[in-house]
Amino acid sequence: MTSGRPVADWVLLSYRLPREPSTPRIAVWRKLTRLGVARIGDGLVALPADARTREQFEWLAQEIGEHGGDATTWLGRPLDPGQEEHMIDELRAARAAEYRRIADQARVAPPEDQVRVLRRLREELRRIGQRDFFPPPERDAAEAALRALTGVEVR
Repeated sequence: MTSGRPVADWVLLSYRLPREPSTPRIAVWRKLTRLGVARIGDGLVALPADARTREQFEWLAQEIGEHGGDATTWLGRPLDPGQEEHMIDELRAARAAEYRRIADQARVAPPEDQVRVLRRLREELRRIGQRDFFPPPERDAAEAALRALTGVEVR
């Protein structure tokens, strides 16, 4: 699957952190996961560049430095369009899996827990949407599953 449109620029974060203590490494890894980065290599991640992603990478670079690591942020684009398509497909596939989990959870929600489940899944859908740069069809399916759960509009 391809995007059909190239990204103008990507923001990249190149980083290294000491192995010990492991807490900062784990914290950075979790933050990168929440951002939904494309992993290019060891200590090199990318996101489509916009003001928000640039700022988030700059904050992370500062945090990495505070923990005794090295980090730099870059703007660029792959020279090979196939490499960009690979990153886009990677990001899209990761979000698709997250949307499928939401849809599956909505479908099996017990009637007595639907309100609680709906609240939790709506919040999860919102968080995924913040890192969804290339929406897959599974996004619509997840929204439809939440609408079916209660019969109300999700957006």
